[in-house]
Amino acid sequence: MTHPTLDQLCVNTIRTLAIDGVQKANSGHPGMPLGMADVAYTLWNKFLHHHPRNPDWPNRDRFILSAGHGSMLLYSLLHLTGYDLPLEELRQFRQWDSLTPGHPEYGVTPGVEATTGPLGQGFANGVGMAIAEAFLAATFNRPGYDIINHYVYAIVSDGELMEGITHEAASLAGHLKLGKLIYLYDDNHITIDGSTDLAFTEDCMKRFEAYHWHTQEVDGHDREAIEAAIKAAQAVVDKPSIIACRTTIGYGSPNKAGTSHVHGSPLGIAELRLTKQALGFDPDKEFYVPAEALTEFRQAVPQGEKLEKDWKELLEAYTKVYPQEAAQLRQFISGELPAEWEKALPVFPTDPKGMASRVAFGKTLNVLAPVLPNLIGGSADLAPSNNTYLDGYPAFAYGSFAGRNFHFGVREHGMAAILNGMALHGGVIPYGATFLTFADYNRPSIRLAALSHIPSIFVFTHDSIGLGEDGPTHQPVEHLATLRSIPGLTVIRPADANETAQAWKIALEMRDGPVVLILSRQNLPTYDRTKMGSAADVAKGAYILLDTAKVYPDVILMATGSEVQLAVEAHAKLAEQGISARVVSMPSWELFKAQSDTYQDSVLPPSVTARVAIEAAVAMGWGQWLGAYGSFIGLDRFGASAPYQVIYEHFGFTVENVVLRALSVIDTSKKR
Repeated sequence: MTHPTLDQLCVNTIRTLAIDGVQKANSGHPGMPLGMADVAYTLWNKFLHHHPRNPDWPNRDRFILSAGHGSMLLYSLLHLTGYDLPLEELRQFRQWDSLTPGHPEYGVTPGVEATTGPLGQGFANGVGMAIAEAFLAATFNRPGYDIINHYVYAIVSDGELMEGITHEAASLAGHLKLGKLIYLYDDNHITIDGSTDLAFTEDCMKRFEAYHWHTQEVDGHDREAIEAAIKAAQAVVDKPSIIACRTTIGYGSPNKAGTSHVHGSPLGIAELRLTKQALGFDPDKEFYVPAEALTEFRQAVPQGEKLEKDWKELLEAYTKVYPQEAAQLRQFISGELPAEWEKALPVFPTDPKGMASRVAFGKTLNVLAPVLPNLIGGSADLAPSNNTYLDGYPAFAYGSFAGRNFHFGVREHGMAAILNGMALHGGVIPYGATFLTFADYNRPSIRLAALSHIPSIFVFTHDSIGLGEDGPTHQPVEHLATLRSIPGLTVIRPADANETAQAWKIALEMRDGPVVLILSRQNLPTYDRTKMGSAADVAKGAYILLDTAKVYPDVILMATGSEVQLAVEAHAKLAEQGISARVVSMPSWELFKAQSDTYQDSVLPPSVTARVAIEAAVAMGWGQWLGAYGSFIGLDRFGASAPYQVIYEHFGFTVENVVLRALSVIDTSKKR
C-alpha cells in the first residue's frame, strides 16, 4: 500500500498533466480530469487489471472513459502507467495526426477501448463488453479454470445519465444482472449551461435501483471511501453497479472550481498557475512528472506482466485438460472464421415465387449457427419479423449466459451501441436487427462503428414501401441514402435469396468496419443462376445479372433489392421490341466503388449513356451512376398506407413504366 502523501502526489500529477494539455491546445475540458482524478487513480492503481505493454491482452479489465470530453484524464493515465503514449503526445493534445485527439478514439491511441464523446455511447458499449465477457466465460470456463474473468469499468457523467441511450442500456444491463459491470459516476452537478438543477433533478440512484442496479454514493475525493465502494461493487455478482462519486468539477482551481466555466474551456494561464500552486506543483513547470510519482505509476507494467503470465499459465493448463475448448477460444479471440465455414452457405433453388430476403436471411443464419458458434445476436423485440432467432439455442439470460439469442427489447438506440461494445470486446460476432425505418434510432451508433472500424452487423428488414399497410411512418424512403452517406459503412440490399446468402458471407468476412443488410418484407423471386450472373458477384457490389448478345446494350437497367425483378421483367419486354438491355444488380455501392475502374467500366460502359435506375427510395446519390442522360424511378415523397402492390403501381414501380423510361432515355441518348 502506498503512502497517502505519495498517493496525493500521483493524483495531482494526473491533474496537472491534464490541465497543461488542455491549456497548450487552448481547447478542451479541464474540469472533469481535475474533479475525477482521485476516483480514476484509485481504480487504476488498486483495481484495474491491465498490461500496458500488451493493451490487447484478452483477459484484461476494460476501462471506458464514457465521459470522453475529459480525454486528458485518460491520456495522462495511459502515459503514466506505461502505455506507448510518450509525453510528447500529451503536448500535442488535439493537434493534427497526434495520438491524443479531442475525444478518445479506438484504434488511434493504445489503451483506448472505445471511441467516446457522444454522451452515452461508451456507457452502452460497456454493457456490450460485459455481455461478451459473460458469454465467453459461460462458454469456456470450467471448475478451477476461470479463463475469462474480468470487469468492465467506466467513468460516466451527469450528461450521460440524461441521454436516452443510457436509460435503454442500463435497463437491459439490470435485467440481465451483469455483475461484472461497474460504473463510476462523476456526480459534479455541472453541465455546460450551469448547474444540473436547471434541467436534471431526479434521484439518479433511485432510478438505477429501479433498473436493478447496485448503487452507492461516496465522496469522490475520499480515496478510502472510493476503494471501499469498488470492493463492495465487486462483491455483488448479480447486479451491475454504479457508484455516485460526489466531486467538485475543476477541483483545485481557486476561482473556477465548482462552476461551468471550467467544464469546456482552458483555465487560462493565470488560473493554471494558481491551480498548480494550490496542488503543490511549481507553476513554471509544464507537463511535469515527479520521479517518485512515475515510479509508482509504472508499477502497472510489472504487475501487468505478472497478470498476463499467470493467465497464460492457466490457459496452458486448461489446454491440456480441455484441448478442443482451448482451440476454439483461441479462434474466437483471434477473430478468424473456421476453415471452410463458407461451405455451409445455402444455395437456394430457382423459384419464381421465391421468398422475402428477410426469410432468406433467417434461413442462412440458422444454417451458419452450428458452424459459427460465436455468432450471437437478436432483435429489438421483432425477432419473428426480422427472422433473427437461432433455432434450438437458448436465450442469453442470467443463469444462461452461454445463450445465443438476445432479446434486446424495444431499445433500438441502446441495442446498436451494445452491439459495438460486444464487437469491441472481441471473441464474438454480434448482429442486431430492427425495421429499416428505425435505423434513425441506430444511426449514432452505426456512425461510431464506421468511425471506429468496428465489424458490427446491423440488420434492417421491412426495407421500403413494400411494407404496405403500416403506412408512411414505417415505410423508409430516405434511409438508404442516409446510410450510404456514412463513410466506412458497407450497405448491402440483396435482390434474392442467393444474394442474401452472399451478403451474409461479406458481412462475416468484413473485419475493418460495419455492414448493414437491407432486407425485404415481401417475397422476391429466386433467380436461375444458370442463366444469369453469379450471386457470388455481390462481393463486387454490382454485376451483370442479365445481358444481351450485343457488345454494348441499348440501355442499362440498374436496380437494388426488390426492384431488380422489375428490371428483369422489363428486359424481356424490351427484347420483344428489339431493344437490347443489360440488367445490373447493384446491391452495394460501397463494394462497387472499391472495384477497379476497369471492372466498373465493364459493368457500366461509359459509352452507354442510356441508363435507368430503379429503387423504392429517394434519388439522392444515384446521379453518379446515371450520368447526365439517365432516369431514376424512385420516390420524392413519403409512402402511403395500402397493400404494397397498390402502392407500387401508384408510384410507378411497374414493368410498363420501366419500359417507357428505357425507351425515353434511349431516345434522349440518340439525340444528344
